[in-house]
Amino acid sequence: MRWGAAAVLLAATLPALAGNQKEEALADSVRLALANAIRDAAPPQPSFRTEAERQRYQQWLEQMSARLQRRLPDQQTRTEFLATVWYEARRAGLDPAMVLGLIQVESAYRKYAVSMVGARGYMQVMPFWTSVIGDHNRSALFNMQTNLRYGCAILRMYLDMEAGNLFLALGRYNGSRGKSDYPNAVLAAWNHWKLPAEIGNAIAPRMAVGSAR
Repeated sequence: MRWGAAAVLLAATLPALAGNQKEEALADSVRLALANAIRDAAPPQPSFRTEAERQRYQQWLEQMSARLQRRLPDQQTRTEFLATVWYEARRAGLDPAMVLGLIQVESAYRKYAVSMVGARGYMQVMPFWTSVIGDHNRSALFNMQTNLRYGCAILRMYLDMEAGNLFLALGRYNGSRGKSDYPNAVLAAWNHWKLPAEIGNAIAPRMAVGSAR
């Protein structure tokens, strides 16, 4: 199944598609790795090997801030949000633009969004995860960094479980594995947040876009 051009229209017409990750049995090694992934320290100040890398990050930050201004009007909140997305996405081996697209589809950038099934925050993380890999503090999912860290770590786990197939991993994240509506909507939103190749390729890790098997 290919991700068609209709994805653009789909993302424009669908409401925010709330997450509904399914609780499933995890191997002890997977559970431990995921628990460790969410317990690390807070994001440090960005550091760069070269001045060119720093400039590319600043270009990304400025362009994303301009695009996000309507949804997050406060500049400090917007800058902290984008810096955290950039750090947590790259830490999990994800494209920051894809994470921004997923957040757009999941919560429309609403920090305190709660779905009909109880998913919470920017990345619509299901509360059961705080018992499976966290400290049972469900209210922490409304904390920006905590929510983004959980969301990115969970999506990374699903990507690994699906052997890098992003279509299936996104479906799994949304509780709709194998169906096309949600992955198509995220793809369309992801395209909106991409940068010109000369900037984006230097910012984002490579990711394989798969299809339903």
